Amino acid sequence: MTSHYYEITQAIKNQLKEDLFVNTVTIGDIFKVDLNKLTIFPLSHIIINSATYLGSTWNYNVSILCMDIVDESKSLTTDIFLGNDNEQDVLNTQLMVVNRFLEVLRMGKFSDDYELIGTPSCEFFTERFENKLAGVTVTFDMVIQNQMSKC
Repeated sequence: MTSHYYEITQAIKNQLKEDLFVNTVTIGDIFKVDLNKLTIFPLSHIIINSATYLGSTWNYNVSILCMDIVDESKSLTTDIFLGNDNEQDVLNTQLMVVNRFLEVLRMGKFSDDYELIGTPSCEFFTERFENKLAGVTVTFDMVIQNQMSKC
């Protein structure tokens, strides 16, 4: 029997890797990821915030950071609303990565063993790290059956 932790993180990784707008999936401490490597973007990063034992089930609280590099144009800004970069495009694209992931999880398409519970929340970010990055952090709860038998 494998650990739920391994199962959940591998299932999340596999689903994210299927998305056209995800090049790399990482896990753990985001500050240990070499964010200076341009070839890894767009990047999705998994953080397991907590796991709560509920007897017959486990409730996992998970955050996924979906991000990409913001490209700035050298040309003069003519549109005050859009600016001279693709930040809005990055935010939109990464929100769609989150949306596709949540829909697959909600519909049980990547595993019948996992169930999305509650209402996921999304937070947009820009320039959180060394590079000019933008993206979306989604935080959600998922429940999995406890398959540990009584000894």
